Amino acid sequence: MKAIQYINRTTPWFVSSRNTTLWFISSRNIINTLVLLFLLSSTLLAQTKITGTVIGQSGEALIGANVFIKDTYDGASTDVNGKYTFETTVTGGVVLIATYIGYEELTQKITLKANNNIDFSLKESINKMEAVVISAGTFEAGVGTKSEVLKPLDIVTTAGATADIAGALNTLPGTQTVGEEGRLFVRGGDGSETKTFIDGLQVLSPYSTTIPNTPTRGRFSPFMFSGTSFSTGGYSAEYGQALSSALILNTKEKSTQTRTDLSLMSIGAELSHTQSGAKSSLAVQGAYYNMAPYNSVVSQSVDWVKPSETIQANLAARQQVGTNGMLKVYGNISTNQLSMYWYDLLNPTEKTLVTIKNNYVYGNASLKNTLGDSWSYKTGVSYTLNTDDITLKNEEVKETTKGVHLKSVFSGDITNKISLNTGAELLYSESEQAYKRESDGFENRQSYQNPLIAGFAEADIYFSNNLLARVGGRVEYTSLNNRAYIAPRVSLAYKTGENAQVALAGGSFQQAATDDLLRINNTLDFEKADHLILNYQVVNPNQTFRIEGYLKRYRDLAKFDSNDQFNPAAYTNTGEGYAKGIDLFWRDNKTIKNMDYWVSYSFLDTERDYRDFPTIAVPTFASSHNLSIVSKYWVNSLKTQFSGTFSVASPRTYNNPNTPEFNGELTPAYIDLSLSVSYLATQSIIVYGSVTNVLGRDNIFGYTYSEAPNSQGNYIGQANELPAPRFLFVGVFITFSKEATLNQLRSL
Repeated sequence: MKAIQYINRTTPWFVSSRNTTLWFISSRNIINTLVLLFLLSSTLLAQTKITGTVIGQSGEALIGANVFIKDTYDGASTDVNGKYTFETTVTGGVVLIATYIGYEELTQKITLKANNNIDFSLKESINKMEAVVISAGTFEAGVGTKSEVLKPLDIVTTAGATADIAGALNTLPGTQTVGEEGRLFVRGGDGSETKTFIDGLQVLSPYSTTIPNTPTRGRFSPFMFSGTSFSTGGYSAEYGQALSSALILNTKEKSTQTRTDLSLMSIGAELSHTQSGAKSSLAVQGAYYNMAPYNSVVSQSVDWVKPSETIQANLAARQQVGTNGMLKVYGNISTNQLSMYWYDLLNPTEKTLVTIKNNYVYGNASLKNTLGDSWSYKTGVSYTLNTDDITLKNEEVKETTKGVHLKSVFSGDITNKISLNTGAELLYSESEQAYKRESDGFENRQSYQNPLIAGFAEADIYFSNNLLARVGGRVEYTSLNNRAYIAPRVSLAYKTGENAQVALAGGSFQQAATDDLLRINNTLDFEKADHLILNYQVVNPNQTFRIEGYLKRYRDLAKFDSNDQFNPAAYTNTGEGYAKGIDLFWRDNKTIKNMDYWVSYSFLDTERDYRDFPTIAVPTFASSHNLSIVSKYWVNSLKTQFSGTFSVASPRTYNNPNTPEFNGELTPAYIDLSLSVSYLATQSIIVYGSVTNVLGRDNIFGYTYSEAPNSQGNYIGQANELPAPRFLFVGVFITFSKEATLNQLRSL
């Protein structure tokens, strides 16, 4: 009332006083309030309501999904039923966006009305680090994938393997125990059906030359590899000319440490040096092996004249190219010689001196780099030269194998759900055998050349984080018979749990016949095998379980008549066969402290009709049951690791010409217990020892029979056994470096 009174008086409205100030403030608040109410009511009248539901691709409600109008703050989150609702003053055309963690963002253009009901169905986004992986038929070591079941160290710490890659892999399911060979025999396939690749490039003659019934070794040290992928079937279309298995070795990247390693062993010595730079590294190694001192201590069944003597050198250079590229160069050169007496089975007093000399050269160079944000390429070339000079009595045989492999691969993402791996390659190989008989001057030369061109493409299609398909194939053309071959391949994998998945793989695989056959008839077709594999695995950080069933069908295997084996017309592709079985694998380094162990079991049912087989039969290298138990235990107080491998294989078939049934006889079961120990004497010195076949069992791998019967009409047989029942190895390994803690324990 006082404010009214002041107005009615003649006092100017601008006269300063407490009451007039209060009146002014109150009046302004009233005006502002009225304006605010007016604007608010206008806004309420102009608001538009938007509602809807957000679901996943399987129809499930997505709780907490965000729905909003682009470039505004207007939006809401979904409730427990996947429903959302909010209001906006925006009018006309807008872009509505729905997002949810783990799903692809979805947008819709709409024209707003008074009430709008907009539903969203979101698709799961693909996280390839967490998504399912192709695992059927594949064992990984050190490549960082979810199908990894072996560590890089396992290849060199497994007792009985004697630091040989094939020796360690023979403890995995799917392999056959063929102790007299030393190569990889996989799921009913012979040793020639497993091919070796280094940095994606094929290696010819990957095993050293040896005499019959003496196991060979791989030519390459496992220390040079950072990753190993061993596929027992169903492998990528990138790898060809392998009928049963692919052994894929990836060399180490640039070394970050400068060091020198000296190895003094009961069979020889090795010296290596690695020089590391900021963007490059160079490693060189020289080795000398001589079995003579060892054989003089350990009794041998072979009448050695000159036990195996080997000189070897290796070089590995690495150079960083740009920001992400890496150039690798690797070379291996070796020479080996041995001689022994061979005794005639019909006349044991008659002996023949056999001398074998092998020279080997292998080199490769590869470059890998990125192309933009999502593509990369790999390109490389390799060269192999292997010569074997064999002399026996008055006969000389020289076998030469040469090969060049060029390959380029491009990999990248076409979309966030489709990845492509494609490339082309040229593989040229040639083989020659020159035979000379001094007694009458007879000479014979057989050879062939095989240029092969191939292309491949393979797409990984991610339907979700739980479902992946790999579809692709190879096309190969060879000038041997002017034919092209197509090999389709497909794989599926479905994730059944956080660490579990099931996988299915199938396809066609092919390879040229072996050198000894192609040198006689170089028009033989490729041999073929169809693979079908079903796999289930659970891979945890400390435990792994795998079970895998498979079926293989062999087609177009090379055959010849043993009575007419020098006639090219006697060689055909009419052979066939099958292999089927189940593989089991369990690894555990969790249950027992400081102990790591794995158990492998394989069941194999196989028959084939190939080479000079008169009928379909179980091949001599196949055993129905194979079991391996490998354990490693570290005793910290002793600074020592103990390792043991126990292997059992059921009897194998062999052919006794004194009986009517082909391959109708069986060997005794194979049993082997091998032990090893690694002692860390100092931080830079390690003492290592191993013993194979500790029990000293005389394992028999079949029988060799005389080519003709004796006077009583019987063929004389001799058991195929190793030169000695046990192999003993002792070594001292010393490391010189600035880092006092560096040693070779991780390599033993």
